[in-house]
Amino acid sequence: MPGYIVVGGQWGDEGKGSVVAYLAMRDEPEIIARGGVGTNAGHSVFIGGKKYAVRQLPTAFMQRKARLLVGAGVLVDPEVFFHELEHLKDFNVSERVGIDYRCSIIEEKHRILDRTNGHLHGEIGTTGSGCGPANADRVMRRAKLARDVPELEPYLTDVAAEVNEALDEGKLVLVEGTQGFGLSLYYGTYPYVTSKDTTASAVASDVGIGPTRVDEVILVLRSFPTRVGAGPFPTEMEEAEAERLGLIEYGTVTGRKRRGGGFDFEFARYSARVNGATMVALTMLDLYDRGAFGVTDYDKLPAKAREFVEEVEERVGVPVGLIRTGPELEHTIDRREVI
Repeated sequence: MPGYIVVGGQWGDEGKGSVVAYLAMRDEPEIIARGGVGTNAGHSVFIGGKKYAVRQLPTAFMQRKARLLVGAGVLVDPEVFFHELEHLKDFNVSERVGIDYRCSIIEEKHRILDRTNGHLHGEIGTTGSGCGPANADRVMRRAKLARDVPELEPYLTDVAAEVNEALDEGKLVLVEGTQGFGLSLYYGTYPYVTSKDTTASAVASDVGIGPTRVDEVILVLRSFPTRVGAGPFPTEMEEAEAERLGLIEYGTVTGRKRRGGGFDFEFARYSARVNGATMVALTMLDLYDRGAFGVTDYDKLPAKAREFVEEVEERVGVPVGLIRTGPELEHTIDRREVI
């Protein structure tokens, strides 16, 4: 598997961070590149009982052997970037990270507009991180680029060149996306979406690789999806029911309460087709069946949990290769060798 992409298949918050972190530690990729929108998406990872949340850098920072890259299609907020370098200093991130010199910069004016614009922040429910206005400036060809920021100069690189050279040499490359399929500017619930496409094809473009260079597309789906902000959510349940099921969560970036809902098989199947998924990573199976918590052997899962996994495979049309059964990295069932 010289090159694979991990993307969210629902509304975001699918647990991509934990999947990427597991793959990074298990498969030891030499290059880990981040695509996606920018700092409006946060990924959380639990390591040794401690929670780490990142918005700018690749989620798989804990893989100390890997070069960490931020692709040209990703918006960069220098303030967030340097904060995360300090936050993750125990992992020597500053020595391993590279930002594409063509990344657009999020400036203070973008954050202000995002937080004060009635349509964006009031009606759509954006995070206020400045991503939409910054992407608008890129489209208008007036955005400041990473190469224009002196403080970033030590970290600048050509991510597309690095990633393609690594693939040419047969090295393992892991590319992680952000947000979820339902938030795609093109395929999501417009206008309640993010400011660009979020599919695997877009993420590949973000880091500068063509579709023939991708061997696996891993679609992350959670047993009970959640959604932050406004917009349609066909399987949304009443808040009391969500609370009973333990689905009351809060967004990593905004702290806003997430809306919980049931698994939407039709939507997941469409997401898998558009993303070209070759494998599903099913997360939070322990929410669907409490007896699944911490299980690492598929054959030891309760019958209810196994039946759900089999239903996902049948109705979504993609094999389930990874199953997350708890918050720690070791709470993972890896079935890739048997599917």
